[in-house]
Amino acid sequence: MTLVTPAIREELTALYSSPTRHYHSLNHITALLSLLSTHRHHFADPFAVEAAIWFHDAIYNPRATGASNELQSAELAVARLSGTVDDKRLAWIRQVIEATATHALPEELEEHEANDAALFLDMDLSILGVEEAVFDEYEAAVRKEYNFVSDEAWRTGRAAVLGGFLGRERVYHSELFRGLYEESARSNLKRSLERLGA
Repeated sequence: MTLVTPAIREELTALYSSPTRHYHSLNHITALLSLLSTHRHHFADPFAVEAAIWFHDAIYNPRATGASNELQSAELAVARLSGTVDDKRLAWIRQVIEATATHALPEELEEHEANDAALFLDMDLSILGVEEAVFDEYEAAVRKEYNFVSDEAWRTGRAAVLGGFLGRERVYHSELFRGLYEESARSNLKRSLERLGA
């Protein structure tokens, strides 16, 4: 049973519909929910994953520093779901939302929790492995969200982010998403870094 009530969905829809959001918008949430639907049988707790999807970018301020967006999004999830979701489930939702700051797997999870966390984080990065034209649209949309940043600062910061993903042994945690996206993600990342002059 869904953990995201109509009232919560309405509140989050309003946040994701802000005109300042060009990629981290309702379209991003819809895309992840579609992936969840497609791969639902791979998840131990798809309803907790659905809640994590809805909340993970609820707070999104490009001017924020560190992991404050992810921490605030996780705090909002806890505030809205406390009392209706058991503590263990809610702790997992909080952990995986916070983990989107680095896309590293949280530690000390049970096997089924770690599997769901890996798939959730991989879904969030699935955009890296889409066809080139869609990836380029994604890059342009993120640049719009950071339109206050100079071109030089953008190139430096963006290259650090993308280079971090490319430098991993694997971009994706799960075998499922590695099979679907790993090769194309590495191609897109290399192409983007070349454009950035990195």
